[in-house]
Amino acid sequence: MKKSVVLLGYMGSGKSSVASLLAKKMNLQAIDLDQYIEGKEKCSIPEIFKSKGEIYFRKMEASYLSELLFDPTIKILSLGGGTPCFGNNMERIKSASNTTSIYLSTSIKTLTERLFIEKESRPLISHLKSKKDLEDFIRKHLFERSFYYHQADIAIETDDKTTKEIVEEIRNCLL
Repeated sequence: MKKSVVLLGYMGSGKSSVASLLAKKMNLQAIDLDQYIEGKEKCSIPEIFKSKGEIYFRKMEASYLSELLFDPTIKILSLGGGTPCFGNNMERIKSASNTTSIYLSTSIKTLTERLFIEKESRPLISHLKSKKDLEDFIRKHLFERSFYYHQADIAIETDDKTTKEIVEEIRNCLL
């Protein structure tokens, strides 16, 4: 493979897990953009949101995304759920000639089940109390973000598939 892979999709769609296994299978480095930001900023994403705000975070996110996209090293890059939807990040992704972008498409029902369990560790949804509130939030967000997600080069449906099955499907698409 001569191109990097950029995985995008809503939070909880499996981007980090898929990136890790895909990188292992393809003998490439996996980079999680959120972890990369935390390393560079020496601070967790929730702490950045709390102390410096979302605007600061989105500016840093765009800067680090560009840094990684235009680094010629072939890699598997998993983005934060909102990354493609802010500033001109999706344009950056599409203009990076050495990348293939893949949207991990996951249903609202599956996202709600996954995210309700881990909502405390996710700053955008930690305030939501019920599954119904979370489902409504996801539905609204997906509606707003789908325009960006659907600009990816490839879309993979993830519902009822294991990480291994998703990775094999991606590998088949890349051949």
